[in-house]
Amino acid sequence: MESIAVNTRRDFFGTAAAALPAARSLLAARPGTSRVLGANDRVNVGIIGVGIRGSGHCRQLKKMADSDGKIQVVAASEIYTKRKDKAKGLLGLTDKDIHHDYKELAARPDVDAVLIATPDHWHFRMAMDAMLAGKDVYLEKPMTYKIEEAKVLAEHVKSNGRVMQIGSQYATETQTFKAREIVQQGLLGKILFCQGTYSRNSYHGEWNYTVDPEGTPENIDWKRFLGSAPKRPFSADRYFRFRKYWDYSGGISTDLLYHRLVPFLSILGPQFPLRVSANGGIYVQKDREVPDTMMTTIEYADFSVMMLSSMACDAPNNFVHPVIYGHEAVMELRGKEVVVTPEPLFKKKFKEKTGADVLHVDAAGPDYYQGHLENFFECMRTRKKPNLDADFGYKAMVAIGLGVEAYREQKQMLFDPATERILKNGLKRETFEGDGKNVDETQA
Repeated sequence: MESIAVNTRRDFFGTAAAALPAARSLLAARPGTSRVLGANDRVNVGIIGVGIRGSGHCRQLKKMADSDGKIQVVAASEIYTKRKDKAKGLLGLTDKDIHHDYKELAARPDVDAVLIATPDHWHFRMAMDAMLAGKDVYLEKPMTYKIEEAKVLAEHVKSNGRVMQIGSQYATETQTFKAREIVQQGLLGKILFCQGTYSRNSYHGEWNYTVDPEGTPENIDWKRFLGSAPKRPFSADRYFRFRKYWDYSGGISTDLLYHRLVPFLSILGPQFPLRVSANGGIYVQKDREVPDTMMTTIEYADFSVMMLSSMACDAPNNFVHPVIYGHEAVMELRGKEVVVTPEPLFKKKFKEKTGADVLHVDAAGPDYYQGHLENFFECMRTRKKPNLDADFGYKAMVAIGLGVEAYREQKQMLFDPATERILKNGLKRETFEGDGKNVDETQA
């Protein structure tokens, strides 16, 4: 396994020396066995993390279980007493099915799948432990906290035949499938760049979730929450509002921009970036470490992606739909429809191919949040790759992670897809063309 070596004063990525020994020790462990599921077998699910997102998953899974009986939630893991009680109520579980130590849940022989909805910095360890226990995994986005961790998970999934779905449901949206068909038909011509925004506004600041009065050191296992993060005194703000802090999250990039990048890559094909840059700042919400406004530019081999997000205004969501610009036409992803408008030079050709001056394609479809979960459970039975599998998630994580580092280091980040390594110094674009062997000694 190639290591990623990058000189940085930050610890968002971690160096190869820090990341790989733990990863390799996990890979050396003997994977557990798992139950072979038939086409009609019910999938037993254990959920780790019952916070805001985890509670949403509990409600959705319970709804699915009650509707057709194809799945059942049999266990949950939490480190906060109040949320343990909440899980029991939402899922109808008993005390013995609520685990403080997630490894106990993963080790249960009656659990087939583990759903992980915890802060970013726990994703790798929990997912790997679950797979080593013989479980398939639905892992909330972002896939991991560090790029190297995503690489290790993807390799483990591939070598051990596990099923992993990354939880960005837009990969299962009907709109995404319709847009992919349009691109494959060649209606846009050569793809040039994509543009997307994801913004929110609030009086009190995004991610400033309610701090429970019950959220005290007596009710929260603070040491377990910190895990691999830097050791700090107990902070209810950090626990309930973890996305504001670099120790546990990549901020806007890993929460919102991940949802914009995934559909673009699903439509155009998952791949590694070549170069990533980012800018922004903390302009309004001064109570955090992560930026409240950020723009990321991701360059791929033959197209670019530009993404903007702000936690201090909502205007971009109201005025800009995700757009893919081609040489011959432009495609807008407008909610329940996909709209394709030809470039003036190609109006005649477009009309001959489509019979329309502007093409409007109905993209209404079923609930893609539920559909993304259903796709995971179906792939557990068939052993096929889900819509946002581990390899796809790894490629997206490289782009998102490099965007975070580009912002924090105030420099462009370069990546060599041939060797899957971050580059210390700049290389000309031509370096990446051809057979991938023309890499000089400026790489890390």
